[in-house]
Amino acid sequence: MPSTVTLHAWATPAFVDGSPVDHTWVTTYDNQQHHYANAAAVAAAGKDYWFCWGSYHPTGGTPGNPTGTLGNQSGHLALARCLVQSNADSATVPAAQGTILIYGIDGVCHQLANQVLYATTGTRLTVKNARGYGASSFLYGTYGLRHAAWASKIQHCLGTSALAAGGAGGVTKMQGLPDDFEEHARSVLGDEEPELLAKLLSLKGEVQNFTAQRIPGFVPPSPETINARNQHLIDQAALLLGPKHFERVFGFPPGEKINLVDPAATSRK
Repeated sequence: MPSTVTLHAWATPAFVDGSPVDHTWVTTYDNQQHHYANAAAVAAAGKDYWFCWGSYHPTGGTPGNPTGTLGNQSGHLALARCLVQSNADSATVPAAQGTILIYGIDGVCHQLANQVLYATTGTRLTVKNARGYGASSFLYGTYGLRHAAWASKIQHCLGTSALAAGGAGGVTKMQGLPDDFEEHARSVLGDEEPELLAKLLSLKGEVQNFTAQRIPGFVPPSPETINARNQHLIDQAALLLGPKHFERVFGFPPGEKINLVDPAATSRK
């Protein structure tokens, strides 16, 4: 088994064609060159497919990106497999969920794909070029909201305590990991609107502390409930930023309905 492979990140419109949000996943092969009918065929070929809370997609492709590629980079195969089990449906196999254990609450496909891509070398690859990522990273961060669990997972898989959780109270933040939303917001607003940037980042912190809270009850809330909650929180950012700045930061105009949580992902359980 090779210790280092190329990890490929892919996108396709989430849920249905025409969706303004992308579903993302990761493979160890270029699906433009190698075509497999299903995940069993991928495994039989000795390759890896990470479902990332979605169904199996032989290829990618989105509007403006015919192949759906979001990038590829060298990565450590054993680490990727330890962080998130490959060739297994996230809806039915807990090890294939990383630390996105409750879909739509801990994160969505973007965050789980990023957990796989944590195994890339150098500056870590993420799916930040996926459509809808501005919204999902605003709500769930780069690697999801279970920060302490993610830190523990990394330590377990690396066999080291070099990375640790820091902070106290609310959402415990990981040290030394990228915050894609903050980095992009700083690049857009940092020079011309520093006060607005500070307010936006403060709102993001409040939002992620809120979304990290478990909703009381005996079963998880429905996808429709989570999507409505998420839309309300995104709309608050639109009120703060105004139309021009909002679209530059989030990648879509204010008022557009953004459903990040796919009802089909939970129905496959």
